[in-house]
Amino acid sequence: MTHTTDAHYQQHVLPYYRTFGSRFGYAALLGRTRHFGWYEPGDSPWAFAAAIRRMELVVARKLALSPASSVLDAGCGVGDTARTVAKESGAYVTGIDGIEPDVALARQRSVRTGEPGRHTRFLVANYHALPFADASFDGVYTMESFVHSCDPRRGLAEFLRVLRPGGRLVMCEYSSTPQARLSPQARSALVRVCELSGMPGMLMMTHGRLERLLRQAGFTVDSAYDATEKILPMLKCFSVLGRLPYALACGVGRGDSLVNAMSGVEMYRHQETWRYNIRVATKP
Repeated sequence: MTHTTDAHYQQHVLPYYRTFGSRFGYAALLGRTRHFGWYEPGDSPWAFAAAIRRMELVVARKLALSPASSVLDAGCGVGDTARTVAKESGAYVTGIDGIEPDVALARQRSVRTGEPGRHTRFLVANYHALPFADASFDGVYTMESFVHSCDPRRGLAEFLRVLRPGGRLVMCEYSSTPQARLSPQARSALVRVCELSGMPGMLMMTHGRLERLLRQAGFTVDSAYDATEKILPMLKCFSVLGRLPYALACGVGRGDSLVNAMSGVEMYRHQETWRYNIRVATKP
């Protein structure tokens, strides 16, 4: 099982994050953070950093942890969400990720932040085979990282295993519309984005399926909130920024080479293909 998930990560996820477009885009626009922001009416759509912090605060508040709780960030990237959760809640956050340079940068950034940095640690690990004892954490969360899972049942089983009874799981993740319900153009766009971005979990997680899998894994599902409208302003900005380079690339038959520009344009154009959801579940 672990070999299969590791192979998927090496063959599909890492190549996506190593492309020039991914490295440049995330660095230039989001400071290397890799998740959407939360917008309320009146918020500037171009104020990406503020929106990103608001989304991280939503996660911290939904975890509802007491100070000194132990939390797992499953897919931590450069650790921005972990530091926000630690600062907001006083919890101790362990972040794991499969991209070693990001884990190294997460450690460096936490050292520079002072107090929140003393509440975080970062490890290279796979959330399908967590290197922690049973009942190690009071909370677990994912921030747009479970879409990369090629074995969602295994990942959820690991989250349940490492949570203590009463522990809370918060998942900010996409779901997709069943392909049979989509037009050929929308279906093609969805499949291309997921395949080129190493996101089989998004195709597998059709609307409502993650909630069913959570229950089958042994969780109690407390809430499932459709937050699509909260992230659309940022996606619209990405679509505007990506429109010209994507059109030029398509003109020479290289549209798929600009994965992030393609994703911004096509996912904003075909909003019927996806939703952005925040699920909260508890281990009985």
